[in-house]
Amino acid sequence: MRRIMIAAAAAAIGTTLVACGSSSSGGSSAASASPVNICAKASIGKLLYQPGVLTVATDKPVYPPWFIGNNPSNGKGYESAVTYAVAKQLGFSNSQVKWVYEPFNNSYAPGPKKFDFDVNEISATPQRAQAVWFSASYYDVQQALVALAGTPIVTQHQPFQLKRYVYGDQVGTTSLAFINTVIQPKKQPKVYNTLNDVKQALQTHQIAALVTDTPTAQFISSSEIKNSVMVGQFASTGEHYGLLFSKGNPLVTCVNQALATLSSDGTLKALQKKYLKIYLSVPTLKP
Repeated sequence: MRRIMIAAAAAAIGTTLVACGSSSSGGSSAASASPVNICAKASIGKLLYQPGVLTVATDKPVYPPWFIGNNPSNGKGYESAVTYAVAKQLGFSNSQVKWVYEPFNNSYAPGPKKFDFDVNEISATPQRAQAVWFSASYYDVQQALVALAGTPIVTQHQPFQLKRYVYGDQVGTTSLAFINTVIQPKKQPKVYNTLNDVKQALQTHQIAALVTDTPTAQFISSSEIKNSVMVGQFASTGEHYGLLFSKGNPLVTCVNQALATLSSDGTLKALQKKYLKIYLSVPTLKP
């Protein structure tokens, strides 16, 4: 639904912090200075929004498979589990993670943030990166198409046919942008405030189909909307979800380090297998 890496900027900040942390006075050489772990919990304390806790924002309500039971703090669901895995890498216990509410559309708006990072299927885009910073990818996104069983789009979805239908999606999402820029339907897609509104529009035949990320599409079609189907998914456009930070927040460097560890040790893949249930058999559509 909802890839830009700020690697150069983050690396620059990390390099600067390392340099500051390992500098020495007098005639001591750099080699003799004690290295400082800039990502140790004690070191990042001054970067936190609230002392002693990692403040994490997300929207309300939250949906499977990203969160389970509409409860971000239970550690269940892919994004909740990733958040606690990152927190552990940074030295925080589960009880030291504080969840706060932030509407999806507000998360990437310019200005100060009342959280350390936001996790809410937010795609990292160049436009959003002008106002906020993103971590490295914690999930690479493919968009998928959901429709009601028996409707024309389920069987008639060649590229020229896809342009015939009326689509709907949540305001401000990359799924909506995908409809407009990739599918390019002849009729303007309908725009709704929430994903629940989009699902209701599909159920009441106001729209022919909705577009969302593949895991969400799978959940909608299998568990939420009766007689709906995931028609297929589109080829990757390089989109990914990143944890969102206020612009200039050096904490992104340490979170990227944590994500790199979680990727290399297999944690992210294990959590994807557990919660996202990505099947290679999902047919690929051509927009």
